[in-house]
Formats: sequence, structure tokens, C-alpha cells
Amino acid sequence: MITKTHQPSVTAFFDESTSTLSYVVADVESRVCAIIDPVLELEESSAEITTRGADTILEYLRVSGLTCEYILETHAHADHLSAGYFLKQRLSAPIGIGQSIVDVQRVFAEMYSETPSFKRDGSQFDLLLTDGQKLPLGRFSIEAMHVPGHTPACVAYRVGGAVFVGDTLFMPDSGTARCDFPGGSAIALYRSIQRLLALPPETRVFVCHDYQPNGRELAFEATIETHKRENVHVMDGINESEFVSMRTARDAQLSTPRLMLPSMQVNIRAGALPVHPVSARPVITMPINAFSDSDLTELVEKTKS
Repeated sequence: MITKTHQPSVTAFFDESTSTLSYVVADVESRVCAIIDPVLELEESSAEITTRGADTILEYLRVSGLTCEYILETHAHADHLSAGYFLKQRLSAPIGIGQSIVDVQRVFAEMYSETPSFKRDGSQFDLLLTDGQKLPLGRFSIEAMHVPGHTPACVAYRVGGAVFVGDTLFMPDSGTARCDFPGGSAIALYRSIQRLLALPPETRVFVCHDYQPNGRELAFEATIETHKRENVHVMDGINESEFVSMRTARDAQLSTPRLMLPSMQVNIRAGALPVHPVSARPVITMPINAFSDSDLTELVEKTKS
């Protein structure tokens, strides 16, 4: 049984524009913490990037007297830009992610026509975490659990009686995340979720997104027991074949996430902004028809002799 002594302090921060939850998980006795999945704001029409959410987290740490030991990403997000690099500059804390980020980098480096100077070895991150690896956090430890499916690099972080699952699970009334991104797999996601559902039933599950279906209030925490009883996609009695059929059919109806192209170019860099090779100004590339087979030959400007 998980007792109060096994429960870290968890504070959630919600970004309404992307429905993303960021977390500060702390050992209040030792005054140390980790930040999980921080967000930068992007205004698409003006290409303006701001740090409001990250600044709010920094102020929370200051007021609470917490020292940040780690900045952790559950995966390379396709729906928001990471504030990891921004926070690293201010907190001198290492950025961690699952070691399979290298597989994601290789795919998206090609999509963005990255030059060889962009390393595909995960070295933009300070910690490439393996399954089962533990990081000390005061009286607690942070255990990395490799949970591929949504992406090949997804990691959940277990801290005492809490687990931060990224996009592997949503709240029980929303189910699970899509699996149709490069390297995604509905079979792998089902098996990753079964691993999570084998945790003690009272384990608190914290999700990375809440889209507030049917206009309900924001929610971001449920127990393993509740997911096993109520999660609409993976509750007890739903087998792997049923899940894969449902997830595959559902994913086929989904559109590309609104911020996927700007997000991924930043997030494979641990939240650092790419720069233009001539002006050295921050710039985000938007590869045209990256997810389409349309032939644009007649629209491409020819080099003039």
C-alpha cells in the first residue's frame, strides 16, 4: 500500500491554448523538485513566442523555496513547444528524455532538411534515460518507464505513489492518445498501458493533456484503479485486438495537430530555437505538404541560369 510518506508534492500548471499540463513534483522536506513537460507559448499569426507559463513555474519555485534538480520531457511533443531549454538557462538543471529520442530525431531531421550540423544522437539533451533508470530526488527517486506507442520515445516518470504518463493515458473519459505519428504503434501503446495498469491500484496518474470533453471542469489526476474500471479505451475487459482496431480507426479520422510542424523542430532540440543560416535569427521551418503525397513540382521555383 502507498502511504502518505510515499506521496511527493505535485503542483499542476495548465496551458489553455494547447490543453497541456506541466508539473512540479517535489520533496517538500528536502526542498528539491523536478519540472515535467514545461510549455512555451506560440502565437501562430505573428510567430511570437513567449515564456509566460515557464515564468509562472519559476515564480512558484521561488516562492516555495524549491531547487530544481531536473527538467523532464515525457516525449517530443507534437502539440506545443517545450520550455525546457529556457528553464535550463535559468535553473542550471539538466534536461532529461527517453533515449529513443534519437529515433524521433532521425525522422524529423530529414523532414526539416536539417544539415549535418544537427546531431541525431540526442546530445541536445543532458540525460538520455533508459527503462528502469532512477534519478534521486530528495527522499524519493524518479523511475523512468519506457512506454512506447504514442511515439517510440515516450517515457513515464514514477515518483513514489505518483506516475506522470505524458500522452500514454488521458483522463478515463478521454481514453488514450493517438498512435499514427512516425514510429507510433497501437500494439505498443496497449502493451505500455498494461504495464502502467499493473502498478499499485492507488497510484496517482497525472496526464499531460485534458481536453475537457463535454465542457467538464479541468481534470488531470486519477488512480490506476479508476483507469482500470473506467478508462473508455483500456478498461478491464478490453483486449489488445479490440484496442488496436479502435485506435487505428480513430486515428484515421484525426487531422495533423495544429502546432506539430513548429513544435517538433524545436522539441527535437530540447526546446532550443533553430537559427537561420544567414541572419542567425531564430526561425522555424514549415516543410510544405510534409504529410501529403501531392506533387508540387509545378509550384517550385526553378533556379535561374
